[in-house]
Amino acid sequence: MNNLMRRAQNVQLWRKYCVKQYTTEAASAALSRGKPNYDEFIAGRQVQAQRSIVVQVSSEKSYSELYNYCSRFGSIVGAHHYCVRHDDDLHYILLEYSTAHEAAAAIDSGATNGDLSGVPVRSPFLWFKAAPGKRGPKLAPNNNNNIHHPPPSGLQSVDGTRQLDQEALLSQLRGAESIEQQVQLLHRHTQLNDLGVRMRFLAALQVQQAISGMFPAAQAHPFGSSVNGFGKMGCDLDLILRFDGETGGRKQSNGEPPSRLIYHTKENLSNGRSQTQRHMECFGDMLHLFLPGVCHVRRILQARVPIIKYHHEHLNLEVDLSMSNLSGFYMSELLYMFGEIDPRVRPLTFSIRRWAQACGLTNPSPGRWISNFSLTCLVMYFLQQLRQPILPTIGALVKAAEATDVRVTEDGINCTFGRDLERVGFQSRNTSSLSELLLQFFEFYSQFDFHNRAISLNEGRQLSKPDHSAMYIVNPLEQLLNVSKNVSLEECERVRIEVRNAAWILESEVENSSLPQSERQEETWGLLNLFKHPEKAIIRPNMFFKPRMVEVSDLFEEKHQQLQSTIGPASTGGAVAAAAPSVAYKNVSVRQQVQSIKAATRTELKQLRGSSSATAAPSPSTKNRRSR
Repeated sequence: MNNLMRRAQNVQLWRKYCVKQYTTEAASAALSRGKPNYDEFIAGRQVQAQRSIVVQVSSEKSYSELYNYCSRFGSIVGAHHYCVRHDDDLHYILLEYSTAHEAAAAIDSGATNGDLSGVPVRSPFLWFKAAPGKRGPKLAPNNNNNIHHPPPSGLQSVDGTRQLDQEALLSQLRGAESIEQQVQLLHRHTQLNDLGVRMRFLAALQVQQAISGMFPAAQAHPFGSSVNGFGKMGCDLDLILRFDGETGGRKQSNGEPPSRLIYHTKENLSNGRSQTQRHMECFGDMLHLFLPGVCHVRRILQARVPIIKYHHEHLNLEVDLSMSNLSGFYMSELLYMFGEIDPRVRPLTFSIRRWAQACGLTNPSPGRWISNFSLTCLVMYFLQQLRQPILPTIGALVKAAEATDVRVTEDGINCTFGRDLERVGFQSRNTSSLSELLLQFFEFYSQFDFHNRAISLNEGRQLSKPDHSAMYIVNPLEQLLNVSKNVSLEECERVRIEVRNAAWILESEVENSSLPQSERQEETWGLLNLFKHPEKAIIRPNMFFKPRMVEVSDLFEEKHQQLQSTIGPASTGGAVAAAAPSVAYKNVSVRQQVQSIKAATRTELKQLRGSSSATAAPSPSTKNRRSR
């Protein structure tokens, strides 16, 4: 009974959090202020998604005709064009109406495609059919990827999701006046833009609306890099789907007593994890069979956090959907707050992530290397431990929490911390520039004792490592877990080597940053040299690891052929042995020992063969066995 009551209290806390509904005016005002808190940011973006539709068109030139047609449903306040590139370029325009009711009217006016045999589904993803007897305008092919035409009148962006190619980005960085400006330019040109955020909230809204008939309180919340401010262009979307959003919450918040009419609910008799897996398998089928644009659905249900992965072809977006990752949702809120505390946090993190990608420390696929999240935690801890800290510890945020900040997940994880930055009262006196902080980051971790020490963002200090993991970063919300447990010993050593190399490179770049800009245009400088990974590293990992003296596999390679050569005729034995493939030894003394052993063995074999031929004794192999 106590467990049931505790679970009900946790669910009620989540309901109180989700029931915070903002009016259109309030949410828009929060976004227009420039620095909304996390709740205001999420609510404002959800309102934008409810006011928006995505229409597939022939090209951006179709905007005028589309605008004239769609204006009959309401006032259009924004329009963004983007392109999805497959075999053919597919063009889309995102239209934002002034109210959600007007967007719903546009969606409800849609007709079904009689040429297709699929089940028609109501969705904010539509396509604009050409007028009878009229062909839609087509966009002339553009072979130069770096040329961007000015937007047509009314469009706020054309090809708004195109990422700046590598050469154009390097050209921008090369033309900067200082390393400080390079860091800012890198952040500006690679961060997830406004259109990218809008598209991700539309993907969440599509899932939420698809199940709203049976689950009217269900909510699909984006989390992770899409919303925490650390996402780059093209990043994946993480979604958490909840079914207990706001049932009964609004009436209680208005001072009315709880309803005496209670829904009948089908009780789950199995354990929570297996039930979640069955639910997700069912929703995976629904996504695959019915939702427009959803394809390549993969169910990964045996993971610690079961997820459904799919691709959205109308948004060119990879999506990870879960139902039980509330700690990840609250971790996104924590990182969002860190990014809002100081304007240097996100540009610095972007530069360090880019450096790690350039030198091969991070990898898009999961494995033994450090992840972007672990790397971000390293940046956050570095900013906490400075003599004049730029970020507060999580413990300080927890002390500033009030009753309204209490968050406890269904599995008992305490995610409570102060959400109001003004109430936290943290003020940084650190005036270091971005270039100085970048150099200090590399110098700090080049001397960090990963072998014996763990990193705690909760306390903002080093701790004794509780186990033998190569790298230990305490999970900020689940403090019994290590977020970098996957990192191998070799990869941890590579991190230390690469940060030392980067410190040496950046230190010389800071000293040479006083060169005139005209001279810099002819050569790489600043961050460009930091991102240019040399073929021969300044420091090699084998300087710290004890290398193997000889590879065991090399000793036994082609052992059958070598055995035949040693027992062959005496006249050819030496030639065959000499022709045997040579072994590359890693230690000179071992090579000499092996060669002396081989020479002694060959001498003994010759003596055995000579004695066998003189006495007409049994075969050499038999004599060898007897001699042993």
